[in-house]
Amino acid sequence: MEEGGGDPLGLLCPVGRPEKLALYRGGKTRVEESSRAIAGCFGGGQKRDWQCPHVCVLRVRPKILMADSEALPSLAGDPVAVEALLRAVFGVVVDEAIQKGTSVSQKCHYSIQKGAAFLGLGTDSVRVVKADERGKMVPEDLERQIGMAEAEGAVPFLVSATSGTTVLGAFDPLEAIADVCQRHGLWLHVDAAWGGSVLLSQTHRHLLDGIQRADSVAWNPHKLLAAGLQCSALLLQDTSNLLKRCHGSQASYLFQQDKFYDVALDTGDKVVQCGRRVDCLKLWLMWKAQGDQGLERRIDQAFVLARYLVEEMKKREGFELVMEPEFVNVCFWFVPPSLRGKQESPDYHERLSKVAPVLKERMVKEGSMMIGYQPHGTRGNFFRVVVANSALTCADMDFLLNELERLGQDL
Repeated sequence: MEEGGGDPLGLLCPVGRPEKLALYRGGKTRVEESSRAIAGCFGGGQKRDWQCPHVCVLRVRPKILMADSEALPSLAGDPVAVEALLRAVFGVVVDEAIQKGTSVSQKCHYSIQKGAAFLGLGTDSVRVVKADERGKMVPEDLERQIGMAEAEGAVPFLVSATSGTTVLGAFDPLEAIADVCQRHGLWLHVDAAWGGSVLLSQTHRHLLDGIQRADSVAWNPHKLLAAGLQCSALLLQDTSNLLKRCHGSQASYLFQQDKFYDVALDTGDKVVQCGRRVDCLKLWLMWKAQGDQGLERRIDQAFVLARYLVEEMKKREGFELVMEPEFVNVCFWFVPPSLRGKQESPDYHERLSKVAPVLKERMVKEGSMMIGYQPHGTRGNFFRVVVANSALTCADMDFLLNELERLGQDL
């Protein structure tokens, strides 16, 4: 870390064993004073292999004091006092740090909150934006949430939109969201892990209108394109080698700069985990084998089969759609004979919610098929058929419906 100006905060970072805890600091604040006390509790001959938490406060770049600097006060190994002090320090950090904000929709992937936790921002820094009845982010509420965050002294910096939500398969209105981000100078990230492959279809790519305005896009070809697991891509507008600037540590024992070939080919320093498989090769080989038209046919066929399944459901008694799908996520309830025509009963929804788990158990034990189910908001358990396998046929869709009828005929 380099020296920086401003009002620095303390930073604790474990270096090997707890008794060799490094204290990074650059000024005297309540955080530093607390940090010194915590560090001291692991000094003074303390030999227990306790795990020390990272306390990462991204406000300044403080000067480093190495682990072999002067001894700090000790709490005599009192674990109760240590825990109490840790809790107090985290409270101080929240109070004194600049609180950054991230906005996501109600139907976003859970990885957004996990990412905030991993980065040290904390899950409380993620603000949930309202979604409409189809699961799409409401841009007007995004604007409102940004205003509220700024009024509270927070500093919003990123909006995470979704193209293809996990359950309903919703596509956020990216053009309108990009307009909001542009007005406020926010980074727009699009989670297109599930729906990004739709761009390969000339017929359906309109669902992602506005994605060209995103600063970053996550895309998983191993999902809808059925590339070998795992195959994920992070696409960036930035052309300044951003990942290298953020993650690169220039470890000379791994990434020598005087090799006889172009060292730009050494991409390991760009990523968090360093060593990894050549996942992009799976996509390249598949694309070379199938071509643009072959991959487009895969996408279009999935939409055709999803529409066939929906239309067949409408012809049969006992199948109730959660909503008309716009993607290949077909969400529905199977209403067994004992519940048909009883929608007005006070316990109808409670009883209907119990049907999917029973049918899932039966189909798994029979070995006939597997369909996921879940509750969603105020809706009770319903089935979600994701038509993503390019080898499926209309006959498979017919079997699915017939099998549900057979398994649930006595319910």
